[in-house]
Amino acid sequence: MKINNIAPDDHPFLQRLSTIVENPKSLYYIGNLPEDDCTRVAIVGSRRPTTYGRTVTEQLARELARRQAIILSGMALGVDALAHAAAIAGGGRTIAILPSGLDDPYPKTNHGLARRILSSGGALISEYPEGYRPRLYDFLRRNRIVSGLSDIVVVVEANLRSGTMSTVTQALDQGRTVYAVPGPITSPLSAGCNRLIAQGARPLTGVDSFLEEIGLTGPQKLIFGENDAEATLLQLLQSGVSDGDELLTKSQLDYDTYTTTMTMLEIKGIIHACGGNQWRL
Repeated sequence: MKINNIAPDDHPFLQRLSTIVENPKSLYYIGNLPEDDCTRVAIVGSRRPTTYGRTVTEQLARELARRQAIILSGMALGVDALAHAAAIAGGGRTIAILPSGLDDPYPKTNHGLARRILSSGGALISEYPEGYRPRLYDFLRRNRIVSGLSDIVVVVEANLRSGTMSTVTQALDQGRTVYAVPGPITSPLSAGCNRLIAQGARPLTGVDSFLEEIGLTGPQKLIFGENDAEATLLQLLQSGVSDGDELLTKSQLDYDTYTTTMTMLEIKGIIHACGGNQWRL
């Protein structure tokens, strides 16, 4: 895909970057920059999240995407990548801000995710030209753009000293609203979030209450299947059916079609196995 070069003032989605400290004079992007005025939520956190962090990230990003919010992050390993992937699974748009040139998105292990972001209508953004390889400082500089493009920054898990905390500092300096997910006081990965809450960040104690607080309690974006079997199963899942045996019975699909379709939906990242033959979007 074509790499475009643009000044932030030349596109409504990017214009707010003109007011941040060390504002970029030009940016490179691939994909589709949003033209509509949707809620923008940055989800950031540890590169090695716990099971708790993974679950919160996936549920939060998916439900935000289903309500037309735009999910932003840095496509790093861990929480960033989970947020992008869950937004895609929720049928929404997600945008990754990279510390590298767009011809070779960093990290290489997430090249497949980068392609999925683009194929789902999202975009990759960088302030660096083709061929640029990131240095350590570039990861911190990238964070000012992640927060600068957002309305809200959510921190899922973070150590007291981490790159995630630099994103929070940038967000507060830019006047963005910061939420933090509380966690066990015995977990080092919750220490950063718990301190943020103690210092005045808003606690995110539930996905539904968070959605209500930010005004996204409207109808969810429906996910449609690519064939009749997918459409039937997705309609059941969206209606609240989660038990595998119940899905098989109510779908009236033969067993082979059911198992093949469920497998394909899982491979596509649209549904997730919760254990005990339970499934969710």
